[in-house]
Order: sequence, then structure tokens, then C-alpha cells
Amino acid sequence: MPKTIKNQFDTYLTYDKLMEAHMKCQKGKKNRANVIKFNLKKEEYIQWLYEQIKTKRYQHGKYISFYVWEPKKRKIEAARYIDRIVHRWLVDNFLEPAFLPQLIDTTYACIKNRGMHKAALDVQKAMRKCKKQYGEYYILKMDVAKYFQSIDKDILMEIIKKKIVDKDVLWLINQTLYGGRNEPGIPIGNLSSQLFANLYYNEADQFIKHTLKVKYYFRYMDDSVILLKDKQELKKVRYAIENFIKEKLKLEFNSKTNIFKSKQGVNFCGYKINEYRMKLRDKGKRKLKNKVKSLKNKIKNGEITSKEAKKYLCGHFGYIKYANTYHLIHKIFVCD
Repeated sequence: MPKTIKNQFDTYLTYDKLMEAHMKCQKGKKNRANVIKFNLKKEEYIQWLYEQIKTKRYQHGKYISFYVWEPKKRKIEAARYIDRIVHRWLVDNFLEPAFLPQLIDTTYACIKNRGMHKAALDVQKAMRKCKKQYGEYYILKMDVAKYFQSIDKDILMEIIKKKIVDKDVLWLINQTLYGGRNEPGIPIGNLSSQLFANLYYNEADQFIKHTLKVKYYFRYMDDSVILLKDKQELKKVRYAIENFIKEKLKLEFNSKTNIFKSKQGVNFCGYKINEYRMKLRDKGKRKLKNKVKSLKNKIKNGEITSKEAKKYLCGHFGYIKYANTYHLIHKIFVCD
């Protein structure tokens, strides 16, 4: 992929590429009604979509909104299935190739071979280094207020135009950003939104790493951590970052942003992290306990089998295996 993307739209706009995007979109979702319906005439739908995009008649549809309450109340906006195919096609063929190489090594959300577990382990590794180098040190924990809702689409488009100058690609990106909804920010739930959100805050990442020259900086979407020896220096860094994101990105930190002593550890990616131990946060423990209790009752009542219950816990097992949870696991799975 060249340094800037131009004259690439027609190269990647093919029936086969759109079908490939559909095949990726349906993974794990083949039994959903909208996917079943699409698959009944997938060749016709993909051909129709190809012609709509090719002739610039494509318009992004409206979103379906609903709320989830775990880990906190959030509004999720689901695009039509055919629009999700467009998102996937854009991400795979233009957005990821253009922008992933620009992201810093210590941002982790929605990036292959990174993720929340690597983020937590890398923070712990850095804490050990700081402990060895400095003895005592300080931790700046930063959290952006209402991040997805606060992203300015006009600023985001200007960031995108630094790398993508192909007017046809920009037209379709504009459809995904502005089409189907009139609300500020970008919707939670889109594949493209995850990349857009990463790209947007990359402006701050570059400022922190290259202008402020912060060595120990880690980010998982809008949640980030800095480790520094001197508290006063860390206060200056915080002030500089707050000014930058307010002026350049129209963002603000929320009330959870604070400076902590190293001995207090840090809450990050669902863990309470210290140099030599990693514990589940209290809300994570409660969620696990409630899930196990619910599954045990369902097994007892004959609603599910033990094998089925284990499948429901796969995500939790992946979460707890990185933490120091011997006593917790023994209490929940053995003694309870």
C-alpha cells in the first residue's frame, strides 16, 4: 500500500472482494435471521451492492439502537447487515492498510495480536522496570469522558484525508461516518467505528510519545496509563495532554483520571495491576460469581448441560487465567 491512497478504489471494488467481506461478516452469526435471509440470495445482493457503490447510488441505512448494561450502560447502534459488509470492505482494503502502521506499539484495542490481556501484561512489565529503576514512581490513569459520543466527525475526516486522497474512497467513508444517523460522535458497535476511534486518539498518542517523549505510555481505546518517576513532572504531562485533546480533538478526561502512588497499583483492562500480581477487579469478580451461580442453577434444573455451561464461561476463563485467582477459582468452582 502506498504512503497515500489514491486511484485505488476501482482496484478493490470487485464482486469477489465484496463477497469476501460478507463471508467475514457472517462468521459466528450464520444463525441470525438477517444473515440467513441475506444468504438465500447472497449473489444477487452482492451484485446489487457492487452496482450501488460503483454508480455512487449507495446510501448508508439507519441504525437500530439498543442498550447494554455490562460492564456499564451503553447505547449500541447496529447497522443493517449490508452496511456492515461495506464497513468490512473499507476496513480490510483501505483503512487498516493505511492507518494500522501509523499506530504506536502500545495501543491495543481491536488490533490483531494485541488486545486487553497483552495491554495488562505490558503495563505490569513496565511497572517492574520502574520499580527496579526508581524504587517509588507515580501512575497517571487517564479516561476520556464519553469517548465515542465526543469524537468530532469533521476532525476525523481531516485526519483521514492525510493518508487517503482517493475521492471515491473518501466518498464512501463519508457515507459510513455521516449516513444513517444525525447524532454527534460515532456509533458503538461498528467495525469501522473501532478503527476510527483508534485513529482519532492516535493524534494524542503521537503527541505523548514524540512531543512529550513519554517512555511508559499504554492505551486501550480511551483508557490509558503513564508511568513516571517524578510526580510534579507527571502533573505537567497531564496538563499538557488535557490541553492537547481539548484543543485538537475536542475531548475531555472524566473524573476517574488521577495520579496514584506506585504502591496503589492501577486499574486497567479489567485488572488491578501491581508489579508482581494481577487481580480481578471487584466488578469482574461479582460478574463471574453471578454467572457461575446462574449456570449452576440452570444445570440443576436441567435447562443446560455441564458441557454447555462450560461454553458460556469460555470468555471468563480467558479473562481470569492471566490473574492471580487461585483462591477465587477454588472458592467458586470447588467449594461453592
